[in-house]
Amino acid sequence: MSESAIAVKAGLVEETAAKFTEAVSSVVVDVRGLTVEQSNALRKSLREEGIELKVIKNKILTRAADAANLSDLKEIFNGPSAVAFSKEDAIAPARILKEYADKIEALEIKGGVIDGTIASVEEINKYAALPSRDGLLSMLLSTLQAPVRNFAYAVKAVSDAKDEEPAA
Repeated sequence: MSESAIAVKAGLVEETAAKFTEAVSSVVVDVRGLTVEQSNALRKSLREEGIELKVIKNKILTRAADAANLSDLKEIFNGPSAVAFSKEDAIAPARILKEYADKIEALEIKGGVIDGTIASVEEINKYAALPSRDGLLSMLLSTLQAPVRNFAYAVKAVSDAKDEEPAA
């Protein structure tokens, strides 16, 4: 192998290791058997959430996992592998890929990394069941507003009751 080819591959390993390190979530999938339309729809859905899907050779992934201190991840790099990297939302790749895997039999989730921890397929499926970040924030906001809203209703009820009392 020529020195230039070795340098290119070393660059790919560094780039992939950096993606693993920078991402809050990385999910590895087998995309073998997807049609062009299915692949394009999947990529579009991921891109809309700020997620990058890359098909990467297993040898590059293995070396990148070592460089990113994720050696346990190497066990899932068999067969064609694509990795969804998310820098913003840790749950979004799991949620979107699980949604597509349920619809498309050819798409198989192999495992991944969530917040720096190796995650099995079962763990990724659990994360996928969680609401999106915006959904969680709206649930939190609703919970925080409930006591204030209930107090306001009570004050209004007292005020209405005083308005309805006949003058003595």
